[in-house]
Amino acid sequence: MKKNLLTIYFFLFALSLYAQKKYELGKVTIEELKEKVHPKDSSAVAAILFKKGNTYFDYDSDGSWAVITEVVTKIKIYKKEGDGFATEQIPYYTGGKQIKLFFDDAVTYNLVGDKIEKTKLKSEGEFTEKVNENFSLKKIVMPNVKEGSIIEYKYTIRTPYLTSLNDWYFQYRIPANFVEYKIAIPQYFNYNVFMKGNLAVSRKPSTILAGPSKKFNELVTLYSVENVKALKEESYVNNMENYTSMLQIELASTDFPNQGVKHYAADWESVVKTIYEDKDFGDELNYKSYFEKDIEPLIKGVTSREEKIKLIFDYVKTRMNWNEKYGYYCKTGVKKAYAEKVGNVAEINLMLVAMLRYAELKANPVLVSTRSNGIAVSPNRTAYNYVIAGVELDNKQILLLDATSKNALPNILPFRTLNWIGRMIRNDKTSVEIDLMPKSNSKEIVNVIASIDEEGKVDGKIRAQYFDYNAYGFREVHLKKSKDKYLEEMEKRYSGVEVGEYTTTNDNDLSKPIVETFSFVNNNVIERIGNKIYFSPMLQYAKHENPFKDEVREYPVDFMYPYQDKYSYTITIPKGYEVESMPEPVAVAMEGNIGTFKYNIVKSANQIQVTTQLDMNYPIIPPDFYHTLRDFYKKMLDKQNEKVVLKKV
Repeated sequence: MKKNLLTIYFFLFALSLYAQKKYELGKVTIEELKEKVHPKDSSAVAAILFKKGNTYFDYDSDGSWAVITEVVTKIKIYKKEGDGFATEQIPYYTGGKQIKLFFDDAVTYNLVGDKIEKTKLKSEGEFTEKVNENFSLKKIVMPNVKEGSIIEYKYTIRTPYLTSLNDWYFQYRIPANFVEYKIAIPQYFNYNVFMKGNLAVSRKPSTILAGPSKKFNELVTLYSVENVKALKEESYVNNMENYTSMLQIELASTDFPNQGVKHYAADWESVVKTIYEDKDFGDELNYKSYFEKDIEPLIKGVTSREEKIKLIFDYVKTRMNWNEKYGYYCKTGVKKAYAEKVGNVAEINLMLVAMLRYAELKANPVLVSTRSNGIAVSPNRTAYNYVIAGVELDNKQILLLDATSKNALPNILPFRTLNWIGRMIRNDKTSVEIDLMPKSNSKEIVNVIASIDEEGKVDGKIRAQYFDYNAYGFREVHLKKSKDKYLEEMEKRYSGVEVGEYTTTNDNDLSKPIVETFSFVNNNVIERIGNKIYFSPMLQYAKHENPFKDEVREYPVDFMYPYQDKYSYTITIPKGYEVESMPEPVAVAMEGNIGTFKYNIVKSANQIQVTTQLDMNYPIIPPDFYHTLRDFYKKMLDKQNEKVVLKKV
């Protein structure tokens, strides 16, 4: 019996040693190098064989704390297209206290004959790039990488910033065989740890161990996951990081001997209190002397709340110029920004809030996480990176304003801010969630008058009107391009179209829709077979490819805003032809009034008249409704591509 137990013990011990060696740098095997495809994803261009992170704290002799994170990575390159994964780049903050970052043990392995060839990274393969005044990028490009290579490297980052630790990812654009993260937190620190995404990440029970210096105890926690599928790209996704499995770690409180408990980000209320009490936020809202002489005459005698809002909003938009810097803290301050007429997001929109309050309006700042920053889920100060203004109305509605964009209107915000939920901070330092997503449908109304000749050429005129967010997008994107560039893009988008005389109206009158009119010739929508002509009456506006082709969907569909596309066509058929057949009218609806599509067609003498209307009534559609949406799009596109058949008389 003892002999059997001893055998089992040595077996388990050997297994443990094997597992440790399996996830160590320098343990590359011929079998790994010979592997031609990933065993669980044959389409993978590369795969992470393992990635391990280890975060711990260090207490310096000068009495300061630092956080050290060591990361080791081993990657297999399967295809030429995977070469990009042989480059690693790590951004780090350089705008304050010193952060140290360095790479080590960077090696490329190749199989040459039956021997393993090692190529170490040299200094010329390592770069430091300055991104902006606050951030730099440390980058390595691994040498001698080819199909079949395995690359390994380690990097260490040491930072004096303790409030927000670097996010740790368990999921990537390529498969990951094994991902592990270990964190050891000293007894004096209490961190909130949030897990995003849907992966079933294993978490071992935390243990208390003595720290490296034996001067304090640590709470050690280990997270791991195996056989992680590659992140799947899908159409109409806001930001993939919203759905990527990762750990986010934010300092909640500290409790040092003889100092008592100090709270940082235990919940949203403590987060917003910390933000509001910062001199670069709350104090900036209280200054008013710098604008009084300009705002007082502007609103003198104005009693309408709506008129006051419009006057002040337009004044700030006209005077101020955004320097394209994000953040909810002021950099130079509202006074200097006002004098120089240039500022970051916080300076412009906190200035706007202060002016609205001066006009006795119930205005407050609204924290926003931009689309590129991801959805604000967990209570921490990095969850938001932007601030706008909100005015509370009598009917409990909130009017949202962002003066960084010249083309913005009340409740027509820049696209970057349309990201689910914001958080309004009131004077008393309480906060409330604010729905940032638009509610009403932005319209696009297009009228087409065209005629077809006997040779199959279509020529005509189009008048298109764009309202609300459609108008905002047109002004922000298309009006900032040269006319020639925009028309070139239009002709490329609608193959076979040549655009003639082109004009726009209401370019700068934001109270009116953008209107564009142009003539066109299209030689690519008519098919002539024998004595018959076939064409879709939606001409170049008929869509051909369904963006929702996958059988299943993991992420919400994000259209940014609800919309209505309304098209009308009057098409004159060529002399000597008559209509043999044409599509039937149809109305298609999704459950829950998510969307509708209507198609109506009539013929009158030598003309065909068609009207179509697509209403998408919600900006975000949960994946539960994906099959409904996919089927809806299929039916709509099938109808759009049905043909009118003309025959020669």
